Amino acid sequence: MKPALASVELAHPLAQAMDAAQCLAGAHLAATEAARFADQVDTEARFPHEAFAVLREQKLLGAMVPVALGGGGASLETIAAVCRVLGGACASAGMIYAMHQIQVACLVNHASGSAWHEQLLRRLAGEQLLLASATSEEAIGGALRNSGCAVNVDGTSLHLLKMAPTISYGAHADGILVTARRSPDASPSDQVMVSVLKPDYALEGLSAWDTLGMRGTCSNGFRLEARGHTDQVLPVPFGEIADVTMTPVSHILWSALWTGIAADAVQRAKSLFQGQARARPGTLPPSATRVAEAVAIIQMLEGRLELALTHQRQRQTDAGGQSMSAIFNLAAEMNGLKTSVSAMALEAVHIAMLVCGMAGYKHGTPFSLGRHLRDLWSAPLMINNDRILTNTANLLLADRSA
Repeated sequence: MKPALASVELAHPLAQAMDAAQCLAGAHLAATEAARFADQVDTEARFPHEAFAVLREQKLLGAMVPVALGGGGASLETIAAVCRVLGGACASAGMIYAMHQIQVACLVNHASGSAWHEQLLRRLAGEQLLLASATSEEAIGGALRNSGCAVNVDGTSLHLLKMAPTISYGAHADGILVTARRSPDASPSDQVMVSVLKPDYALEGLSAWDTLGMRGTCSNGFRLEARGHTDQVLPVPFGEIADVTMTPVSHILWSALWTGIAADAVQRAKSLFQGQARARPGTLPPSATRVAEAVAIIQMLEGRLELALTHQRQRQTDAGGQSMSAIFNLAAEMNGLKTSVSAMALEAVHIAMLVCGMAGYKHGTPFSLGRHLRDLWSAPLMINNDRILTNTANLLLADRSA
């Protein structure tokens, strides 16, 4: 079997870099459309088609693809800012965008030298393809660093079968990055990542997605069967991909998204508070201290995220020259980013709900916060905080720094 991308027309070689201002302008256009349909997306648990139509028009799905491959060459900081903007409008649209960009980052950072994957990135930039991820598995659960399914190779052809309890927006994606054991006799932790496109795989629904929040991510369960070419296996072990890119980029982009959701909730509470103050000049409403507390939490979240982005940038610059202690510390920092932001963002919305009172509790008001609260309850559960804290404790045991 020949690689599925063999006849794809390459993206234009004179693509221009997208600066942060251009990306954010496009993000605000998409966010405006996402906000219009956010309640409908939530109620119907449907994919946010309207927001992604704008994201494609603005070339934001390929924003992180290098300019040399036809993309926008955007930085992780810029992509995080886009996730924050989208999160304030529609959490599901923002989460889908974040998860797509996590996959793009894995390809950009780890597919160097693979002609098949470079061609995939060119096509992604040119056609604005949407990539999903299949890492969880029925027999394994959410253990990222273990797989039950395996890549079966026959000459240059491959076949794999994965029973995935969730593949977010899997039915709407143009391609999926799948984790699997390197071979049928490999250990569960000896993993590779395989890129498969729609012609390569078939999805059979296993379960529906009827949840408290993040309903528009359409994270149904699927039986995924894929066939393709061995060139579709990324050239480095998945363990390296997870440590260097997938885990830190996931925690950063998720944190940016959660900060955006919480910031929108706090802004609603602040607007209500300011209206109450204008109605009674010279008198602070009873909610004044809670508004100040919520705003301070958002400021802390933004500072924590900015620090993590700085350290991740330094990590990429110093790649190959870090001590084992530095690697442990950075991993612990990224874990701490996820657990702290997921908890504090939720707390900020709780406070905003107290400020808004029944206006926040009711649907259909300018101050409604039910969707924000439900969506953010997913944050501590996406790779459960207890599991992450246990991993961090193990890292600290191995740390020998002063």
